[in-house]
Parts: sequence; C-alpha cells; structure tokens
Amino acid sequence: MNKDNKFNRDVEYYLLREIALRSEFTQLEMAGKIGVSVGKVNYVLSAFVQKGIVKMENFKQSKSKKGYLYLLTPNGIKEKKRITLNFIKRKMKEYESLEQEIGKARQEIGEDVV
Repeated sequence: MNKDNKFNRDVEYYLLREIALRSEFTQLEMAGKIGVSVGKVNYVLSAFVQKGIVKMENFKQSKSKKGYLYLLTPNGIKEKKRITLNFIKRKMKEYESLEQEIGKARQEIGEDVV
C-alpha cells in the first residue's frame, strides 16, 4: 500500500468516526478537526454519499447554507466497521515496526530502557 493510499484510508477512518460522534458540522470544521484540507473532506464526503455510506441533509435551523447534517446509513455503519478494522490492523503493524526500530536504536546506543 502506497503512502497516499494509506493517508486516504486514514482520512476515511477519521471522517467516519467523527460523523458517528457528531453529525452536525461544516466541512471547514471537520477539516480542522482531522487535520486535512476542506477539499479533501469534500472529496471523501462526496464519495461516501455517492456510495450510499453517508446521507447528507441541510440543517433545518441553520441560518447559513454551509452547515449540513451527515448521517451514516445502514451500509455506512457496516463500512465504518470494516474501515475501522483495517485501520487497527494497519496501526498495529506500524506499532510493531516502530517497536523493532526503537529496540535496534537502543541496542546501538547500549541502553536497555529509556
């Protein structure tokens, strides 16, 4: 898996996690929350809507038209679970790799515990 694909998968995970926690937000708020551009949030949300993972509606009480309500569909709940499991597997591999690197670096400097 290349670096861009890994980044995209992480963005999908974080975005779905945030939608599950809080469905009312602007794309600007979400971009700031997960640390990506508004364009990236828009791109991923549009793909989720197109795939039927997320349903998007205007806020009923929103004075501006910038705010939307994002809801996970039943298919979205299943997809969130799949993406979350893949995220955990990827992060565990990264963690194990980092542990090995740290162990080698400690051996290089002759320290057992830091």
